[in-house]
Amino acid sequence: MDLNFSKEDMAFQEEVKDFLDKEYPQHIREKMDNGDDLTREEIVEWHKIVAKKGWMGHSWPVEHGGTGWDATKRYIYLRELAMNGCPLFIPFGLQMVAPVIWTFGSQKQKEHYLPRILNFDDWWCQGYSEPGSGSDLASLKCKAERVGDEYVINGAKIWTTLAQHADWIFVLVRTQDTGKKQEGITFILVDMNTPGVEVKPIITIDGDHEVNYVFFNDVRVPAENVVGEEGQGWTYAKFLLFHERSSIAGAPQMRRAVNALMKRAEKIYHGDNPLSDDPSFKSKIAQFNLDLDALEMTELRGLAAEREGKGPGPESSLLKIKGTELQQRITTLALEAAGHEALPFGGPYGFKNEEISSPKIAQISAAKYLNFRKVTIYGGTNEIQKNIIAKAVLGI
Repeated sequence: MDLNFSKEDMAFQEEVKDFLDKEYPQHIREKMDNGDDLTREEIVEWHKIVAKKGWMGHSWPVEHGGTGWDATKRYIYLRELAMNGCPLFIPFGLQMVAPVIWTFGSQKQKEHYLPRILNFDDWWCQGYSEPGSGSDLASLKCKAERVGDEYVINGAKIWTTLAQHADWIFVLVRTQDTGKKQEGITFILVDMNTPGVEVKPIITIDGDHEVNYVFFNDVRVPAENVVGEEGQGWTYAKFLLFHERSSIAGAPQMRRAVNALMKRAEKIYHGDNPLSDDPSFKSKIAQFNLDLDALEMTELRGLAAEREGKGPGPESSLLKIKGTELQQRITTLALEAAGHEALPFGGPYGFKNEEISSPKIAQISAAKYLNFRKVTIYGGTNEIQKNIIAKAVLGI
C-alpha cells in the first residue's frame, strides 16, 4: 500500500487551492464560517460553480461526464473543500442515484438524467425509510401497481432529507409480495411535482427543518422511470448503500472542526486558565486526534484498494461506524467547551428572535450536538453495520 502523494498529486492540490481562493464566493464562505444556514439558492449557486469548473463529477467515470480522477485525487479534492469550509455536496443525485443509473439504467435514462445531475439542474432526495420499518428496509410497504404504461404509487416515506427542496426522488416500492421481503422491490424515479406527492416537514430537536414525510397518493409515474428490472430493487438498493456508507465518515470535516475547537479553547475560560490548558480537555482532544488519524488511515487504505479496481464493499461499514462515533464525540467536545453558554440555543424550546448574551458559536454547539445524535442511525444503524461486518467481513 502506497500512501505517499506524488508530485502530480501535490500539483493538483495547489490547483484546487487556487480554484477555491478565486471562485469560492465570500458570502457563502462567511455564512459557513459563522454556522449560518445557507438558502436553497446559495446551495445551488455553489454546486453550479463547481459544475462549471467541471469538477462536480469527481467520483464519476469519464464516459458519463466525470473527471476520471483516481482515488487519491478525489481524496485531495474533498479534503481541500472540507478544510476550506465549503458546503457539502448534496449527495442524493451525485453520489447515490447516479451510480445506480449508469450501472443499471437504460441508455435513455443515462442520457437524460446524468447530465442534469452533473450540472445540478435537478435536486434529488432519497425515498427509502418508511414509518414503522426502522432499519429493516426490506420490510417496506409503499406499493406500486402497474397500470398500462404507468405505475400507481401509494404509501409514505419518512426522514426524507431536504425533500422540501427536491425536484426528483428515487423511491423503493413494492411491486410484488412473494412472501420473501427482499423480493418484489422495484427502484423507480419520481418527479416531485407529480400530482399526489405531498411533503410534510419534521422539525428536529435542534429546531431545524432538515427531514420530512413524503406521501404518495395515487401518484402515476411512467413505467420508463423504473431503473433496471422490476422486482430487482433490493439489489440496486444494496449497491447504493455501499456508496452512501463509504462517504458518511467525514474525516476531513472533523479535522477542520477539531482544529477550530483547539483554537477556540485558547480563548475560553472556565476558571483562571484557558480551557486549552486543562489536562482533562487536552487528553480528550489528544485521544480524538489519534482516533481521527486511524480513521483517515483506514480511509486511505480503502483508496489504495480502489486504485487496484476494487469498489466499496462491506468494509465501508467500518468507516460508517467509526466515522459517525467520532462525529458525535467532536460535537460533545464542542458542547463541553461552550459550557453554560450553550444552553440558550434556537431550537423548538429555545430562544426565538431575542437578543441573548450567549455567543453564536456556543449556540451552534448545542444545536449540532443534538442534531448529530442521528448520525449513528441514518445510512443503516451502527448496530446493523456491525452485523454486516460480522457476516460479510469476519465470516461469522
